[in-house]
Amino acid sequence: MMRHPRVWMGLLLWLVFSSAHASWGVNMAPGATEVSRSVFDLHMTIFWICVVIGVIVFGAMFWSMLVHRRSTGQEPAHFHESTTVELLWTIVPLLILVVMAIPATKTLIDIYDTSESEVDIQITGYQWKWHYKYLGQDVEFFSNLATPKEQISNQATKGEHYLLEVDEPLVIPVGSKVRFLITAADVIHSWWVPAFAVKKDAIPGFINEAWTKVEQPGIYRGQCTELCGKDHGFMPVVVEVKSKEDYAKWLAERKQKAAAEKELTSKVWTLEELMARGEKAYNSNCVACHQAGGEGMPPMFPALKGSKIATGPVEDHKHIVFFGKPGTAMAAFGKQLSEVDLAAIITYERNAWGNATGDMVTPKDILALKQAQE
Repeated sequence: MMRHPRVWMGLLLWLVFSSAHASWGVNMAPGATEVSRSVFDLHMTIFWICVVIGVIVFGAMFWSMLVHRRSTGQEPAHFHESTTVELLWTIVPLLILVVMAIPATKTLIDIYDTSESEVDIQITGYQWKWHYKYLGQDVEFFSNLATPKEQISNQATKGEHYLLEVDEPLVIPVGSKVRFLITAADVIHSWWVPAFAVKKDAIPGFINEAWTKVEQPGIYRGQCTELCGKDHGFMPVVVEVKSKEDYAKWLAERKQKAAAEKELTSKVWTLEELMARGEKAYNSNCVACHQAGGEGMPPMFPALKGSKIATGPVEDHKHIVFFGKPGTAMAAFGKQLSEVDLAAIITYERNAWGNATGDMVTPKDILALKQAQE
């Protein structure tokens, strides 16, 4: 019998001290686009309709239980097979559904209208990064998680945007309709930016469409919302919205950078240059599976340090990095990375962590491998 006061006392203490916890946000946000605000308004409209229905239904139920309880001698009414009642509980819900369907249909039509876009971007999901390609602009790049490993392993204080920061954000112009063509290269992902009210699955072999038109410059963050593998939580989405003038400058700079990257294929590289670039490219693309020290995570992700691949024949090493290994988690990087980065990564893996083979793979070697497949 003494347990009940303790339970109630515990609940009271929880209510009193719960304000010391982090804020508990349960509602949607209006967002940064006209569509996102339409979604928010629809959400609130349906919410208040449900509240009114709940108040009426539960009010009638509790009033009936109180007023017509047996102890007052009430006699139950007999309206079995009442035509009036059956008409009411058919017509009233139908009218409610019609009232709810009108704004919902309008919002859905707006969401799926991807016509007359000013910028078209192909978004491809990879484990565990996003690839952005600006159609017709000869600009494309990968966006990787930029949160330091020390923060993830609790060796450093977590930053303000922990697990929501990338090395290359998607950049779009303010006030322009941007169409997204979303797909995946390996498993199912989902590209989600809450402030845009955009959430689309990225499915291998399929292309889903979405669009946005952001009204204010700024940085907007999201995540992959599909359980796409062990590093699913390390696949953020960051979109930087620039003014049209700044976007035009950024696009011109990216085109120059892309042209310069192509020229690097014919450059004569030294081992030291390839190692420096290879370490950076390895940390962006390979470290999640094979670890910074090359020790891997056996048996799924084998070690590269002292491995037969990294210290064996160069051609075998090039083949597995370029084509991947079917039936394993080793992805094919031939279409993901440039000739320079592929050559640098292979060179780095063959000479880092004490492997010291002295081998050097050049971008021309990778270009020759690509051309042999065409």
